[in-house]
Amino acid sequence: MTRVGLEGQVAVVTGAARGVGELLARKLSARGARVALVGLEPEELKAVAGRLHGECGHWHADVTDHEAMARVATEVGERFGKVDIVVANAGVATGGPFADSDPEAWRRVIEVNLVGSAVTCRAFLPLLVESRGYYLQIASLAAITAAPMMTAYCASKSGVEAFAHSLRAEVGHKGVKVGVGYLSWTDTDMVRGADLHDVMRDLRQRLPWPSNRTYPPGPAVDRLVAGIERRSAHVYAQWWLRGMQSVRGGLPALVGLAGRREMARVESRLSGMRTGLVGAGGAADERERTERN
Repeated sequence: MTRVGLEGQVAVVTGAARGVGELLARKLSARGARVALVGLEPEELKAVAGRLHGECGHWHADVTDHEAMARVATEVGERFGKVDIVVANAGVATGGPFADSDPEAWRRVIEVNLVGSAVTCRAFLPLLVESRGYYLQIASLAAITAAPMMTAYCASKSGVEAFAHSLRAEVGHKGVKVGVGYLSWTDTDMVRGADLHDVMRDLRQRLPWPSNRTYPPGPAVDRLVAGIERRSAHVYAQWWLRGMQSVRGGLPALVGLAGRREMARVESRLSGMRTGLVGAGGAADERERTERN
């Protein structure tokens, strides 16, 4: 597959203040892209921008806010003259039993991960049509196989995968390519935040290899960058995720059987489990909504 050089390309990355988004922005910039950072933490975004090569900019915006994202798209287009790449990376997570989950946190995961991705795409799609560009939707292993204690996250990532596949069929004739990026557990604030819950950490460690590992972000993001250069329809941040596609049809039955056993084992440890958004990114999202209200 032909690679598209990143030199001079304009790339928008949401959720760029930390984690995968921050590292992706740095690696795209190092390859000559001009990068627009979008996120909720202005000081963190400013710090990330200071570490980039060449021209860049940062915008404080909630990806679920239609008006804010439309404004960002307009300003990015005016600043750089075009947009070639959009990476919908912004995401939050919560964990725990659905019956005891915080309804607001559960809803917010869907809003940020699924609705926020659609809002991002809606805002930037006209610019991508102009440039015949590329939209990369960050999904997850959670889109390939669901897991107990992760109802909101799995629903949101399954949703964005379906959204991207549908969008690809709609806009391909206009020259816009659409990709889905799949990541397993990657060493980010989100995953470390989830691991603070001993039950979540225990359940994850008992997953079959290699899905029970936490992977370093560097090689994962290198694979994402390579996928962006190729305008790939599917990008796998860990090598084994590609193979999961061929067996995903049988996974719900297996997860159902194993999940029943595991949930019975940990049920006595679930009482009092905090079910808010996890990690520093989740805390930033909660602060933003508190200040807005």
